[in-house]
Amino acid sequence: MSPLYYDRFDSPIGLLTVAADDQGVRHILFASNRHDARGREHWQHDPDAVAEPRRQLLEYLHGQRRQFELTLAPVGTDFQLLVWHTLAQIPFGTTWSYRQLAERIGRPTATRAVGAANGRNPLPLVLPCHRVIGHNGTLTGFGGGLPTKAALLRLEGIDAAGNRGADLFA
Repeated sequence: MSPLYYDRFDSPIGLLTVAADDQGVRHILFASNRHDARGREHWQHDPDAVAEPRRQLLEYLHGQRRQFELTLAPVGTDFQLLVWHTLAQIPFGTTWSYRQLAERIGRPTATRAVGAANGRNPLPLVLPCHRVIGHNGTLTGFGGGLPTKAALLRLEGIDAAGNRGADLFA
């Protein structure tokens, strides 16, 4: 397996880490994550190796980009990969419920499994798990925290119902 190169940098939503290898971007991490990436002690710090993903992430977070043009290489189960691939189909400025996401993958009764896969998404922002909300429009779990989820939705022009946190972009 090829080495993972990473950089850690400040962003409008706090400290982010992006890691990639010769296959593509493997991880985007918030300052605090529910599920940490394994093997981080073997990653090699090389800002130049991840300059393009860092640039695109910052463009998105500054409202200058709506789509990412990156080679992605997430690792997960077949089911997780299906969910993550389907996340990429949620358009900018749009939300889907967990139920809608489950229906899109052809598993309409698998909302909990879809939620679990969504929660393990190793590439938040690029695979927009922040665009998945509760069926009644409320914000539900997000690895970067609900205030960050609400801020990302507002960045995309979505009224973030259920926002209980501070506006990170104010």
